[in-house]
Amino acid sequence: MKMWLLVSHLMIISFTTCLAEFTWHRRYGHGVSEEDKGFGPIFEEQPINTIYPEESLEGKVSLNCRARASPFPVYKWRMNNGDVDLTSDRYSMVGGNLVINNPDKQKDAGTYYCLASNNYGMVRSTEAILSFGYLDPFPPEERPEVRVKEGKGMVLLCDPPYHFPDDLSYRWLLNEFPVFITMDKRRFVSQTNGNLYIANVEASDKGNYSCFVSSPSITKSVFSKFIPLIPIPERTTKPYPADIVVQFKDIYALMGQNVTLECFALGNPVPDIRWRKVLEPMPSTAEISTSGAVLKIFNIQLEDEGIYECEAENIRGKDKHQARIYVQAFPEWVEHINDTEVDIGSDLYWPCIATGKPIPTIRWLKNGYAYHKGELRLYDVTFENAGMYQCIAENTYGAIYANAELKILALAPTFEMNPMKKKILAAKGGRVIIECKPKAAPKPKFSWSKGTEWLVNSSRILIWEDGSLEINNITRNDGGVYTCFAENNRGKANSTGTLVITDPTRIILAPINADITVGENATMQCAASFDPALDLTFVWSFNGYVIDFNKENIHYQRNFMLDANGELLIRNAQLKHAGRYTCTAQTIVDNSSASADLVVRGKNRKNGEKSMADPFLPVCASLPPTW
Repeated sequence: MKMWLLVSHLMIISFTTCLAEFTWHRRYGHGVSEEDKGFGPIFEEQPINTIYPEESLEGKVSLNCRARASPFPVYKWRMNNGDVDLTSDRYSMVGGNLVINNPDKQKDAGTYYCLASNNYGMVRSTEAILSFGYLDPFPPEERPEVRVKEGKGMVLLCDPPYHFPDDLSYRWLLNEFPVFITMDKRRFVSQTNGNLYIANVEASDKGNYSCFVSSPSITKSVFSKFIPLIPIPERTTKPYPADIVVQFKDIYALMGQNVTLECFALGNPVPDIRWRKVLEPMPSTAEISTSGAVLKIFNIQLEDEGIYECEAENIRGKDKHQARIYVQAFPEWVEHINDTEVDIGSDLYWPCIATGKPIPTIRWLKNGYAYHKGELRLYDVTFENAGMYQCIAENTYGAIYANAELKILALAPTFEMNPMKKKILAAKGGRVIIECKPKAAPKPKFSWSKGTEWLVNSSRILIWEDGSLEINNITRNDGGVYTCFAENNRGKANSTGTLVITDPTRIILAPINADITVGENATMQCAASFDPALDLTFVWSFNGYVIDFNKENIHYQRNFMLDANGELLIRNAQLKHAGRYTCTAQTIVDNSSASADLVVRGKNRKNGEKSMADPFLPVCASLPPTW
């Protein structure tokens, strides 16, 4: 009985160990098997910032999340770092999308993100803020009348009601809807605070004014109670100097955005407004409104940063205002992570570099949870390092995510995918490299044999770190059967190939230097000895450029009448044909080359003497022949 219990106990331990290894393999040993085609989640759609109008009749809001993965991903949502209770009737899931029924500002406003996971790991989406938009009505109280002497400047305050978000647009009604004030050099409506400015009041300005406010985010508009404006007549209106009352402030703009600067002045007569960038030219994308009160810079860039000035002037005087635009930049990848496979026990440096202004900080998530900050280096990786990684680069203006899967490879050496070549050719007296590239993790140790003889490094033989075998100064005795052995802590394998030694290719009849006159022919001889089991090819080059006999057959011809002969005929030679000619005899195993110089002389028309084309002039040596 005791013996039976001992055997049973050992069987349980063995089964448990096997099950543990199987679980690790399934979950972390990605890439071990060629049949393993699964992969971790990759986001195809992520939630975005959403504004839900408090007065919406729709009664629900949806935050989208969709990922591609094999096997299919499982989704969960988190809000303000707490899990969203999907068992509640208020929430439902459509695919990976979160639907919130009857949204409530007190319960549902916050930061959301979704998690997508399968057995390869988990990834976290970008964060999205759900906020509630509103635009309250103006107070019901009547607004007092405003009396202004003609010729004087004035401002009517809009004082918009409580609202969110702060993206209102402003217009002013005159007497009745939909009669709106038209802005010109004398009248201006600020889109910063909604106030109506009149540089100097005229009798025609009399009327009832109402501030009309619109919120494009929630598609709602409201208007204030009417403000009576009563100009007081003056026998003579007195001029007064320009006085800038609408001023822009120092601003931080995001690269690529459109930037608007406002500048308006009271004064009599109506002041003219001019814009400039201090000490620098204005951006090419800058536009000034017809009234001159608005400067717009479209698609602002880093070089557009600087001090901007508006100047208002009339006959009584001028006024100036300056402020600086600081141009910032959203994070942008310089180098980011991609799906990676590494051998178990190896080291990994995963570069993740971003640019931006201010410079982004880097943080890491592993399987959706905080993991590391800054540069990521892993040493002596194990199965536990496998999973889904996310590198996040963020600054004041936002964050960008780079997602990648890390697979840990662990398998015994195998030559199934890349066996050694069965036949390797090498020329006597030459050099050969026999490759040995099994698939293995961790990296195996290599050894070689020739027949039954183990090979060791020597002056002629070198076993490379990647397993390749190099043999120099090859002799006939080097021919034979070679076997590469690969072994790691998971197992071992070997592969075999035969090295066949061929006769070397040698130039036996080399071209010789020639000296001819323009219009004459020249022959460059070239013959070679080679292994009869191989095919021989001759290649000719001129000043380092290979001659194309199909395109250049007017002047260059080959002699194909003799075996193992690559003789070159140069017909009707011109001065440009002077230079160095090289004959290369080559087989699939090796090659041999020889060169000679051709001098081409031209006749001197005055005295009949010959002039010589120097074959080594730079113009000849640097350009291929053209005809």
